[in-house]
Amino acid sequence: MTQATLVLVCKRPALGIGKQRLAAKLGQEAALQIAEALLACALEDVMAWPNKVIVAPADWNDCEWATQFFGKARSDINVLPQFSGNLGQRLNALDHTLRTSGFNQLIYIGSDAPEIGVNDLNEVSEILTNMDTVFKPTMDGGVSIMASRKPWPGLTDLPWSTSQLGKSLSLLCQQSEHTIAKLPVGFDVDEYEDLCYLVEKLAHDQRPARRALCKLALQIIQQKTSKQKVMMQCESRYA
Repeated sequence: MTQATLVLVCKRPALGIGKQRLAAKLGQEAALQIAEALLACALEDVMAWPNKVIVAPADWNDCEWATQFFGKARSDINVLPQFSGNLGQRLNALDHTLRTSGFNQLIYIGSDAPEIGVNDLNEVSEILTNMDTVFKPTMDGGVSIMASRKPWPGLTDLPWSTSQLGKSLSLLCQQSEHTIAKLPVGFDVDEYEDLCYLVEKLAHDQRPARRALCKLALQIIQQKTSKQKVMMQCESRYA
């Protein structure tokens, strides 16, 4: 297939599943609310993308959930669950399956980068006509988009979930003789501090799910700030 295909790699939001760095500071309930709001943003991207979409849930047992959740927005959604292993192994296996099925230009996104929009995806698709691989780096050293018209090299040993991921991934692809392009640096949501940046960057975004995410993030920040003030007042009172 010559048109680029969007591949959404995601987890089904649930207590104790995903966003655990957020949960450590905000609690499991708040982390779940953020995860659900982020997934709604990813759904907006799926709806806006004009070409083929593959949804790849992390667990085989979530295929029916993914079909129902995303199928409400698009009847042509294909669901292909991820395989076992670390993220690199799962991406390699997923990529191999898709390419052997005839997909050759694949744009991978997750569900934690709400700044991404269809304009970014269209730009990536256009760049892939001349370059092998395109990344959108994030401020924390990761990537929010990884796209290629070539199979990925072995991703198993990359430093996933660290600040070195983006550099290591780019170097690995260069060593595999990929020509590489990069979009401007963006952000994703992993830490509490990311919520503050999210509110600032998406303040004027008119997409409904982004507006809802902004409102939720602001409420959580205000609640946490209020609790901290109360604790400080109590500490000073009994010091």
